[in-house]
Amino acid sequence: MRAVLAADPVASCMVSSRVETNGLDPIRLGGELWAPDSRYSRRAGLPGLCFAGSNLIPLRGDTTALHSFADRALRRPRRCSSIVGPASQVLGLWDELVYDWGPARELRTQQPLLALDREPAVTCDGRVRRVRPHELDHYYPAAVAMFTEEVGVDPRLGDGGASYRARVAELISSGRAFARFENGEVVFKAEIGALSATVGQIQGVWVHPERRGSGLGMAGTATVAATLLRDLGRTASLYVNSFNAPALAAYRKIGFSTVGEFATVLF
Repeated sequence: MRAVLAADPVASCMVSSRVETNGLDPIRLGGELWAPDSRYSRRAGLPGLCFAGSNLIPLRGDTTALHSFADRALRRPRRCSSIVGPASQVLGLWDELVYDWGPARELRTQQPLLALDREPAVTCDGRVRRVRPHELDHYYPAAVAMFTEEVGVDPRLGDGGASYRARVAELISSGRAFARFENGEVVFKAEIGALSATVGQIQGVWVHPERRGSGLGMAGTATVAATLLRDLGRTASLYVNSFNAPALAAYRKIGFSTVGEFATVLF
């Protein structure tokens, strides 16, 4: 399993971060790790690997492996809110699940996976800093706005936002939420959503609607990437929708390069 994760540390960051912190116990892990029965494979090691939790994340597997993952997933009602990961794996698994789980609310088939392992090529924003625990009430509305805009669903639905607020508070307390405040209001935000031993995945990049086009997103993201590189000794990574041309252009200017392609199925 560790060999599979290490083979592509950027793509596997979301799963690696969980395994490194919590081991394989499903309760602590927040899900299960699935692998096909390797007794029938001629390849050494695991022929496939998939994380099943709040998200379904297939990392490796041929057609036979994806079929086995789908078979296990269909033994119980769908619990995940999305399928996300390497595009070939996600789309192959979705082909197996679409007749039972479809239609998807949205299918994002092209999401370049980017990485940066050197200093940003643009000037960082010196006013972007880690959010402090007492600033949760000021940060939380921006987090809700970002999630709603990006995912298309208000994260407060169902439980009034209790679980999402707890997740945001956890990111803040662990020093992984960053923002630029102006007059007590968030004008830029981003988070390190997953942090493995070698890679940090940036997520939730958002700029206040009235400040878009001013360069805050590029400079702010560069600051978070620089923190990962300089302070945490990790490669910075993120993935972005292919249709988001302004964001892609900004990340290219920072110095990010394409190392793979993700896809996401949203329910």
